[in-house]
Amino acid sequence: MRWLACLLAIAALALPGVAQAAAEKPDPGGPAKAGSWIAKVVTPTVGRAAPRADARVVQRLGTSAPWAGGPVQLMVLGSKRDAGDALWLRVQLAKRPNGSSAWVLADHVRLVRTPWRIEVSTSSRTVTLRRAGQVVRRFRAVVGAPGTPTPRGLFAVAERFDLPSANNFYGPHVLALTAFSNIFETFGGGPGVVGIHGRGGASLATPLGTAASHGCVRVDNAQIVFLVVRAIAGTPVAIT
Repeated sequence: MRWLACLLAIAALALPGVAQAAAEKPDPGGPAKAGSWIAKVVTPTVGRAAPRADARVVQRLGTSAPWAGGPVQLMVLGSKRDAGDALWLRVQLAKRPNGSSAWVLADHVRLVRTPWRIEVSTSSRTVTLRRAGQVVRRFRAVVGAPGTPTPRGLFAVAERFDLPSANNFYGPHVLALTAFSNIFETFGGGPGVVGIHGRGGASLATPLGTAASHGCVRVDNAQIVFLVVRAIAGTPVAIT
């Protein structure tokens, strides 16, 4: 997957199916098929190794995403209160190794609830979109080749990129994930980010339903258009 820093992006705000949490923050659980929590960073903060203020800093988090400049929205994996009853959220980070997480203070984020969930099957080479646990759409995809497989695990949408033309290799949109290639430390000048994207130009030569990519998931352009208005940053993406 080529580096995406030069692409344009539009921040995804107030999208369908995403409800703002009540003023009093609940104690959210982890991702589920029926729905998941997303933590939108509203003030610069840090992710810590444990849910307490003196724990080691794992990563500094701003309010603007590093590649496209959209909002920083992180999938919530769980929550815990410290000795002073402050609420901490364990969130997944877009960094190596895959599955990296940290704890952030809930006072520094705004919680939103999303009913959407993307599931990618590398065996059937399909993508399934669920809303509140129910299948909304299922379609064929190109997944990683045997030598450059799509990494498996529970990830999330990290950022959205809108491309100036649908006729390029990646189609009209890219959903960059919190997943990174297990084969490429870098790729095309970037950190080997795995994404879900459309198809155009030379990528149309590879039939849907095959395993032939460098690790990204390629789908028909109509499907990526359908996904990007629903799967905002922080939406769970389960790859099996």
